[in-house]
Amino acid sequence: MRNHPLDAIEIITADNPVGTILWMHGLGADGHDFAGVIPDLKLPKTLALRFIFPHAPVQPITINGGYPMRAWFDVHGLDRHAKQDEAGIQKSHAIIEQFIQQEIERGIPPEKIILAGFSQGGMMALYTGLRYAKSLGGLLALSSFLPLAEQLPQEAAVANQSIPIFMAHGTADPILDISLAEMSLNILQQNHY
Repeated sequence: MRNHPLDAIEIITADNPVGTILWMHGLGADGHDFAGVIPDLKLPKTLALRFIFPHAPVQPITINGGYPMRAWFDVHGLDRHAKQDEAGIQKSHAIIEQFIQQEIERGIPPEKIILAGFSQGGMMALYTGLRYAKSLGGLLALSSFLPLAEQLPQEAAVANQSIPIFMAHGTADPILDISLAEMSLNILQQNHY
């Protein structure tokens, strides 16, 4: 039933899942990065969920001298003025939507699907979730920011205007400055999220 081009780790907490958490990893990692967190969540044994941890494609990363690594999109810089890889973001957006569609075809309603991620993965969760045409269950973005934020007012899906969003960012993050998360919070609030 696979209708997406990426490999992924799937973990089911109990028979007959009633919801899905699609969790995207950060730059240079893979789906294994957060798969081990499930026991730490201490979910009720009766809560049947499917966790999907896809592996991003391997591609050259500009900020790392063109070194190939797993990434949802190319990175040109780590500040708010750095060029963003719009084509790469849109390509990964389409792949994530294919994962969502796969879950719908498996019987999981979209409002029972949560998009989650760390760093680049969190950026993709925000980008995709805010633009998805059907109401999703929620968004989780850790150490992330809203990519292509200036396009959000024109591209935001009405279906997810009230989506629950959880963002967390460490104040001493050495890679992505917390100001990027604060900027994202301001943009989300300006757009009534």
